[in-house]
Amino acid sequence: MANLNLDHLATFRLVISRGSFSGAADALGLSQPAVSLQIRQLEQALHVRLIERTSRGVRPTPAGLTLAEHSLKIDAVVSTAVESVCLHSDEITGTVTVGTGATACIHLLPPLLQQLRQAHPLLKVDVRTGNTSDIVRGVEENRIDIGLVTLPAAGKNLSIIPLGTDEFVVIMEKDASKQSVKIWTPGALLPLPLIIFEPGSGTRALIDQWFRETGHMACPIMELGSIEAIKRMVRAGLGYSIVPRMSVACIGERAGLDLYPVTPPLHRTLGAVMREDRIVSRAINEVLKSLHSSFAKN
Repeated sequence: MANLNLDHLATFRLVISRGSFSGAADALGLSQPAVSLQIRQLEQALHVRLIERTSRGVRPTPAGLTLAEHSLKIDAVVSTAVESVCLHSDEITGTVTVGTGATACIHLLPPLLQQLRQAHPLLKVDVRTGNTSDIVRGVEENRIDIGLVTLPAAGKNLSIIPLGTDEFVVIMEKDASKQSVKIWTPGALLPLPLIIFEPGSGTRALIDQWFRETGHMACPIMELGSIEAIKRMVRAGLGYSIVPRMSVACIGERAGLDLYPVTPPLHRTLGAVMREDRIVSRAINEVLKSLHSSFAKN
């Protein structure tokens, strides 16, 4: 009987979903030769070719398609077995991987993770950051257990749980606006230099849509992936930005900045995204409960 390495099976599924060894290597943080070696060892264990190269990348052989179908069932059975064993322990253990954007990672997760560590010292939460599309792909590929993203989120076989809303505000260098403007509209903001989130994030998509719905198009002078970098640029007087209020909720976080509401109002809904077939372990359930609690407090 062949001995199957579960890590090799996971790598095999990732190669198929990404359509290349290099794509899987990037997602796993491994070298391409390391990924190729894992696939080769899996093929040697099963005595059959699983992947073939084409002019457009790689694709599974008929045997590979069969293995891919069974590997999902194997993963589910293993997860169920681990969870069943953990039920014999009074303590919540295991590792939960959470994927989210930089803003939530900086301004929402730290107190949540601190409370989880104090309540469940054997529970480990790994955090990955990226834009919405990256996080959703990680969930689809089973590399991320829970994605905390700006909704809507499009993907295959996803379970989406809305958690709460966060309004957007305009930030400017303190005392930079000498006008009597107290509430900014897309038309009034259009002539000013805009510093904004990079494309690909759910937040950027909502801001672009806010401008489009009033017949305007945002023309940013800077597109950055970090909320802290955006605030630094605004503090330096290089332009204004539209950011989630979460990012300037504390006095220290809005130092050197003036905040203004926008009209029409702009909000985002944050939600937890998981695979529909994901087995919700005690560890995952505890993280979800903590997320719900964090938004309820806000």
